[in-house]
Amino acid sequence: MDEKFFIVPTPIGNLKDITLRAIEVLKSVDIIACEDTRVTQKLLNHYGIATKTIAYHKFNEKDSASGILKLIKDGKSVALVSDAGTPLVSDPGAILIEELRKNNIKYTALAGASAITTFLSQLPKGDEPFTFFGFLPKKDGKIAEIVKDNSSKNFVFYESPNRLLKTLSVISKIDDNIKVAIGRELTKVYEEIFVGNVCEAISHFEINPLKGEIVVLVYKFFESTEDVDIQCKIDKLKAQGFSAKETTKIMTSLFDVDKKTVYNYFTES
Repeated sequence: MDEKFFIVPTPIGNLKDITLRAIEVLKSVDIIACEDTRVTQKLLNHYGIATKTIAYHKFNEKDSASGILKLIKDGKSVALVSDAGTPLVSDPGAILIEELRKNNIKYTALAGASAITTFLSQLPKGDEPFTFFGFLPKKDGKIAEIVKDNSSKNFVFYESPNRLLKTLSVISKIDDNIKVAIGRELTKVYEEIFVGNVCEAISHFEINPLKGEIVVLVYKFFESTEDVDIQCKIDKLKAQGFSAKETTKIMTSLFDVDKKTVYNYFTES
């Protein structure tokens, strides 16, 4: 192998969802850098892989990147894995990749499991363009800002079980009819895909226990139409809590209307 560094996707749930090439690389490299060595060891044990593992996570990323770089310069080959899915997609690794590029060290990324594509492939309108945010900010105000700024497009994000209901509550305060799709336990026995409005989602997940990483799609909730009542659209946005500035941004991006007209409608209504 000419390359000394490999980005290796791992299963997002079902241990069989791994490529032959990934198994081959994990067996052949000298070291596997893991987000959590305990999680990765379960996968390695399942496939009889005895390669040495080291920790590489967000809390030691900078120091570990230097250590891995030294290992590679000393002739060692390294594979980077995350706990589940493709590394660097909302997981540690960016600092290390930057260092490899600075030092002109060749590396390669393998194709493999991704929660985003596994989720979207099962959804109505899953083929439409979308924006991916990774994990949303923790503060309610920041979450609300993202939702409002992306009202005219579909967007996807990851969420943890202990934060999902709080995030859905923030979205519902903007518009409780916003349509969402939520995937949990993907590729596992108890996989669930929920599709409905945000209020229905809150009711559903209040009584159904949550486990594992969750993927959420928020469908665009401000649709463009051929025959649009500008005043009606502005009134609706205003009632949902959008500011004059936010309303102007949305309206001018969706319709052939100037900023001054939107502002006048907004302040007069």
